Amino acid sequence: MLFSWMRGLPVLTLGDASLVGVVRAVTADVASARVTHVRIRRGRLRREAVLAWEALDAVGPDMLIVRSPAGPAEAPPHRDLLGSRVLTECGEERGTVLDAAFDPVGGRVEAVLTTFGELPADRLLGLGDHALVIRSGRAHHA
Repeated sequence: MLFSWMRGLPVLTLGDASLVGVVRAVTADVASARVTHVRIRRGRLRREAVLAWEALDAVGPDMLIVRSPAGPAEAPPHRDLLGSRVLTECGEERGTVLDAAFDPVGGRVEAVLTTFGELPADRLLGLGDHALVIRSGRAHHA
């Protein structure tokens, strides 16, 4: 599944299928290549809610099912992977992130799609405010 496909999907409760909100963004820990949280918009006047990935019962192409709509006690800051600059650990520009593919069952990030092509998850080092940092893939650096 792609991160971009998640945006706008409804989030429903497991028991009574009541609407909790719609997906606004997906948060990933790129160093471990895992989706960690889903951020949802709960309506026009309500604030954003954060759900831990483990709180989800099912992720499908047309909705997410959550066991409990209660958010985690503490959620990490959100840095949007989509649209981030891509830099190697040596500072070389490698385009911009267009999307990211992940396993909807386990939340494992499989690849990041950039303007320079596809990056496997094992090249991801970290995501900060400035850019997504990746391994250059070279044995030696100048």
